[in-house]
Amino acid sequence: MRRARRQHRQLARLALLGPGEGIQPGGSGTLFTLARDHRPLGVHPLERAVSDALQITRRAKSNLAFALRVLPRERRADAVVFYAYCRTLDDLADDPGIPADERAASLQAWKQGLAHGFEKTSELQREVIELRERHSIPNELLTAIIDGCQMDLEPRRFQTWEDLSDYIWKVACAVGLVSIRIFGCKDPEAESYAVALGRALQLTNILRDIREDCDNGGRIYLPLDDLARFGYTESDLAAGTRDDRFLALMRYQADRADGYFREAAALLPAADRHALAPARIMGEIYQELLGQMRRDGFRVFEKRYRVSGIRKLAILVKHGIAG
Repeated sequence: MRRARRQHRQLARLALLGPGEGIQPGGSGTLFTLARDHRPLGVHPLERAVSDALQITRRAKSNLAFALRVLPRERRADAVVFYAYCRTLDDLADDPGIPADERAASLQAWKQGLAHGFEKTSELQREVIELRERHSIPNELLTAIIDGCQMDLEPRRFQTWEDLSDYIWKVACAVGLVSIRIFGCKDPEAESYAVALGRALQLTNILRDIREDCDNGGRIYLPLDDLARFGYTESDLAAGTRDDRFLALMRYQADRADGYFREAAALLPAADRHALAPARIMGEIYQELLGQMRRDGFRVFEKRYRVSGIRKLAILVKHGIAG
């Protein structure tokens, strides 16, 4: 699912800085311009880890950049590599500038390479393989993300919540299950937490990006059964119809997302509370985003909701200090 690229320039740097290294609010929303560091590789492990990934994470989401800020430097570097992997797959899934058959072949090549080895390994592929070994990441989690992106090669419909939930597991929950390994979680309950939070975050994304997804080939990530429940149609969605039916539909989905946020909070393992600080930051930012949409009457056809840099900074400081 294509996500917006317009972000605060400063936040890319924040994601890579260590504690105390220059936290300040970013400027106006622009694309990240995080150039490759031209110092010799080997100066610091971070430079080795992100040698290729930096070129991709220049478009990293500001929410993620803030959240990764609280990780120890080496784990942060690994998280950046993993983000670059996810970003690459996501771009291949629905970039209209690349023919669909080429995107499909590239995704399949990633899947085959992770399973059987790459014929000619790129820098990012090498780093992902090293990441997998370093954190004992099950290969099926990495390939599940590819499976989800393959579902995005062409616009599709999800008839039921169960259908959409399967997609969300691949593109969000599997991402969370990889992330908790990079974060260093030890409690098995962290996996249940990651799955619940992944569902909450992705559903919030879906609600925020309804207009953008419709404009990107007519993509709809709401269950058609739920549209029918409220007498709302695909044509209504394409036309940007915001009426009582739409508001009821959106409240229903927002309630579902809130339920997963509550489930995640209940599942948060005390032993991994500190390790899960990035996930807790993401959760709080997205809960605020969901609250904004709800309070504003879900005006998603006419505006894109964002949490301010100042508010995100406050959330970061709270979790960075409290742990």
